[in-house]
Amino acid sequence: MNQFKTVALLALLTGVLVAIGGLIGGRSGLLLGLVIGGVMNLGSWFFSDKIALSSYKAQPVSREQIPELFEMVERLSQRANMPMPGVYVVPSPAANAFATGRDPHHGVVAVTQGILQMMPADELEGVIAHELTHILNRDTLTQAVAATIGGAISYLGQMALFFGGTGDRENRPNPIAVLLMAFLAPIAASVIQMAISRTREYEADAGAAKITGNPRGLANALQRLEMGARQLPMAGNPAFSPLLIINSISGQAFSRLFSTHPSTQSRIERLMQIERSRGA
Repeated sequence: MNQFKTVALLALLTGVLVAIGGLIGGRSGLLLGLVIGGVMNLGSWFFSDKIALSSYKAQPVSREQIPELFEMVERLSQRANMPMPGVYVVPSPAANAFATGRDPHHGVVAVTQGILQMMPADELEGVIAHELTHILNRDTLTQAVAATIGGAISYLGQMALFFGGTGDRENRPNPIAVLLMAFLAPIAASVIQMAISRTREYEADAGAAKITGNPRGLANALQRLEMGARQLPMAGNPAFSPLLIINSISGQAFSRLFSTHPSTQSRIERLMQIERSRGA
């Protein structure tokens, strides 16, 4: 059911993209929107990992550089019965992590310097297992495609303000419709991205609990990361914030209304329910 929901939401994103193309250029704009949507999906399939890693300036690390981290990822990958992903470190004092890659054979796990410095080993294991689950479920590709299309929608929405209604007289859209689409389309894209992201986060949390056998470890990590994000948010392209394990909070109430993640408290409560069910 979740897979069907995700595909439907991605199709809706592409539909918004096509609609903006139609407003900008009439019938030819519809074709432009279809072409852009296809190129974006294909490009995201092959280059989503490079785009996300570049956005956060992540650098690859070897076993010799950070043996504890490398061995932890290796051990958890074996438990999850999946290929060893690439290991990257983001040069940021903020505490966060994300995964990317189009499939388990091209997966990458990235953590910040901040999370390595402040998190105990059992909590970091929960974070790594969460990211490994995203790779196993191919959420990394889904989120990267959604982020790329969402970015294109925002860009075309701005173009609509300047070039809307350039088609022939018969197909020229109402300027009010162009204005509304220019402002509402990026918001719609963000809402769709949020729906996709929230669906996948709960499953990744449950997968992490299964891999580590320690739901409380991830629950404690999420609580620690929530407090850290309030003090030191993660810098980077906002379009890729759904990839992060915890929402990078800017401290503004308005931004929390458009959170890309479920509330941290609800995630912790679900993990505690898993722990209780395991005990029972």
